[in-house]
Amino acid sequence: MKLYSFEESGNSYKVRLLFSFLGVDYERVDVDLMADEQHQPAFLAVNPRGEVPALVDGEVLLCDSAAILMYVAARHGPRPWWSDAIDEQAHILEWLAFAASWVQYGVFTARAILSFGISANGLPHDYRGESVEAAQMRGRHSLAILDQHLATRDWLACGRPTIADIAVLPYIALAPMGDVALEPYPAVCAWIERFKRLPGFVSIAGLDDPRYRR
Repeated sequence: MKLYSFEESGNSYKVRLLFSFLGVDYERVDVDLMADEQHQPAFLAVNPRGEVPALVDGEVLLCDSAAILMYVAARHGPRPWWSDAIDEQAHILEWLAFAASWVQYGVFTARAILSFGISANGLPHDYRGESVEAAQMRGRHSLAILDQHLATRDWLACGRPTIADIAVLPYIALAPMGDVALEPYPAVCAWIERFKRLPGFVSIAGLDDPRYRR
């Protein structure tokens, strides 16, 4: 399997985390998003969307982190990270959707604007129409939802770590890079610390120093 990735991309990081947890060997190809390599002909020939991550596995090409997580977890499982039970699959998919909506347009967007100086979400880097205040508001709302959910359980779905946790956690844990504090959400903070103690966990820039790009 070949993974096209950017070191500071949380969506790429999700896939690298799963590979690390599973102990899967793969070929990694770095794509520098800040140098706009994702929009150059060489990469567009691989992924016409111009996004990372992208996974190539023989004849299979996947260009979305959630789809890649499901594919890899199912291929190397299905448990513990995925499931062959339809009810567990549905619970996991709820949180993959949450990551692509509440998290994406909340803490993801605030981080992109404040720490990387870009608009993200498929918009030109120099577009200034995105509102950091709106993104931070969505971010705090998503954190409140997560905190309430995690107050009575250790993991998001199925009573164990799954790709639901992998999909949601990175940008939540990096929320301080978008000036969204985690301290008011103790259950979320405890979940992040549990996740970091999982065998095979690897870190990403910003977890320990959220102002490293300022």
